Amino acid sequence: MPELIAKAPLEGRKPATFGATTLAAVDPGLVTSVALFPGQEKAAAKALKPLGLSFPGPNASSVRGEVRLVWTGRDQAFLIGAEAPDLAGIAAVTDQSGGWATLTLTGPDAAAALMRLVPVDLRPAAFPVGRAIRAPMGHLQAVVMRTADEVFAVMVFRSMARTAWHEIEVALRSLAARAAL
Repeated sequence: MPELIAKAPLEGRKPATFGATTLAAVDPGLVTSVALFPGQEKAAAKALKPLGLSFPGPNASSVRGEVRLVWTGRDQAFLIGAEAPDLAGIAAVTDQSGGWATLTLTGPDAAAALMRLVPVDLRPAAFPVGRAIRAPMGHLQAVVMRTADEVFAVMVFRSMARTAWHEIEVALRSLAARAAL
């Protein structure tokens, strides 16, 4: 019987810098989908309190240290970087760790590169630190988060990780070429 070897979605990809902006693959740790059952908002708030998090509203995230709870849809969020608390009877909880890949863009052209791919205004005034959105990125779905002034995290389905890398790389190369003129 063959032995399977677990590999990261972008195994072997080194961070790539274009101009002053860097694209990198990161391991976010545990990723757990939390989908609230109807009427369980107060119970969820109580269960999440030990983590120092609150359930995020649309297009938002709740952050404490390296742990995030990121809105991904109506009454649904991804808990990233920590074990889920006991949410029995409160929410449907599923491990998504192996199904998603996370990329980061760091630098002054991060927002401009992503705005070539995502139909959302990602400038700081419209998309401040802590904002998160689930949106199409070209022909694939993505969860886009602004984690710092010039830093974005982009989560895509694992099977689309190389495509997402390529699309973002093309946008960054284009911006760097334009700046060099």
